Amino acid sequence: MPAPPTAVGAAPVAPFVAAATARRCRAVRLRVTTYASVSSSPAPSTSAVPSPPPAWHSRKQPAGREGGPAKPAKPRVFFLDVNPLCFRGSQRSLGAFARWLALFFSHVSLRDPVVAVLDGEGGNEYRRRLLPSYKAHRPRGAGTGADSRVVDVLRECNVPVVRVDGHEADDVVATLTEQVLQKGYRVVIGSPDKDFKQLISEEVQLVMPIPEIGRWSFYTLRHYVAQYKCDPTADLSLRCFIGDEADGVPGIQHLVPGFGRKTVVKLLKKHGSLDNLLKTAAVRTVGKDYAQEALVKHADYLRKNYEVLSLRRDVNVQVDDRWLSTRDSRNDSSVLSDFILKFNEGQKLNSR
Repeated sequence: MPAPPTAVGAAPVAPFVAAATARRCRAVRLRVTTYASVSSSPAPSTSAVPSPPPAWHSRKQPAGREGGPAKPAKPRVFFLDVNPLCFRGSQRSLGAFARWLALFFSHVSLRDPVVAVLDGEGGNEYRRRLLPSYKAHRPRGAGTGADSRVVDVLRECNVPVVRVDGHEADDVVATLTEQVLQKGYRVVIGSPDKDFKQLISEEVQLVMPIPEIGRWSFYTLRHYVAQYKCDPTADLSLRCFIGDEADGVPGIQHLVPGFGRKTVVKLLKKHGSLDNLLKTAAVRTVGKDYAQEALVKHADYLRKNYEVLSLRRDVNVQVDDRWLSTRDSRNDSSVLSDFILKFNEGQKLNSR
């Protein structure tokens, strides 16, 4: 049985609402507001109000084996995948967004830096050109997810917001993650999207909203290995065979019904990656006849799946060091409670 993810954040949003009732939406003076809108052109345009210099909050250093202080943990940076949080099931819901964001700030990220990322205009087109069925059941356009009210709330909570035209949020997060790791940070990605599992490592974790229990749950390298019995480096190769029904990426089972997960995992453990496996199968037998035949006959099919499912690290965006500062969280309660009150009032008006 896989190790259960660590769940955090069961507290309801009610405290924010109570606080807002007392204040009745008083004006908030912002200390920092950052927003970055990045074009896919060679010279991306960005706008940002400077943040205060980094001032990491103190961390206790546990004693080392010899009694001296242990090496301090690397600071964390959170990336928040915004669009999935704006839905309850298949329906758009600002209430769902407000609840998940409140829990995220109060139980998960605290004052660690948070960078919010949205899908850019035409973000799906690159993959749809490769595979027309990719997310074909979903409406086109960036406006199907977060709207201006969501962006405003994030800005008022001192969270930089990044959107790169021509790219999905996943690719932007993957690109920025590489840059942040090179700067010596750990990364935590807040998203329910399983595509991010291909990024998991000792330095990269996921934290996922779990609607069934109303909490965010951390998902780590240990959880992945316990669940899939293989290393995350094989995740992308594995999904090329299994497919992704939710994103409209068919696996190989409809072409070769006997080619199941156990066979794939066994071959990947031996050969390491899809590319190595296909190259080897082209010159010698690597498995049973049906597997060998499938690998040779459907090599291009699998390579296309790989290109569609792999997260890109070459998006034209650069992390701003100001985004890595300790987040000023003093506005969280007032901003979120005011947002929830306005949302509830709007719901009442619409129901009349």
